[in-house]
Amino acid sequence: MNLFTRAASLRRPAPPTAPQLPDHPPAFARPDGPDPTLAALTGEWLIDPAHSRIGFSVRHAMVTTVRGSFTEYESRLYFDGRDPARSRAEIVLSTASVDTGVEQRDAHLVHRDFLDVATYPRMRFVSTAVRPAGSDVYVMNGDLTIKGTTRPVDLELTYIGHVTDAFGDERVGFDGTTTINRSEWGLTYNSRLAEGGAMVSEKVRLQFDIAAIRAMPGR
Repeated sequence: MNLFTRAASLRRPAPPTAPQLPDHPPAFARPDGPDPTLAALTGEWLIDPAHSRIGFSVRHAMVTTVRGSFTEYESRLYFDGRDPARSRAEIVLSTASVDTGVEQRDAHLVHRDFLDVATYPRMRFVSTAVRPAGSDVYVMNGDLTIKGTTRPVDLELTYIGHVTDAFGDERVGFDGTTTINRSEWGLTYNSRLAEGGAMVSEKVRLQFDIAAIRAMPGR
């Protein structure tokens, strides 16, 4: 079942193939027992692309911040409210769908100086473990693959809330963030400023603003 999808624009390649989640996620028993409210949310969820964003931000020229997103992706999400540690996710992004709002900058990002989309058309995040880290906060450990390099990352997830909308659909929201050092994934291109500093920061903040709808049979 395709849980996250976004229509391709005319200038973008076809979306990546939907990933397959592991059949047997790791189990973990919460010492304080399941939250009754969250337990009712157990199941598969469809990301609502109109209200979700998978993006990034990076310091540019030491004084400004450039923000962008990936507009084409496929993912699978399972949330276990009875035992959040059994929740899992996999996200596969089309690197060519990077969008910062500036065409010239996007053209440089897809070049081999950065994402090298001709050689590496996909980025991937696969969760490996989840643990509670506070009230409505979880840490999702996972493997992030960029340009053929896979390294572990820790994604901090905040549960935003749960509602039933006017159409009778159940909706749930999560925000996730992590910061990586891009050079560890082979994104090493840079230039120096006259004042001494780097044009593009080594640190990149990844952001997952997710609004999901409960998956119904046949959807």
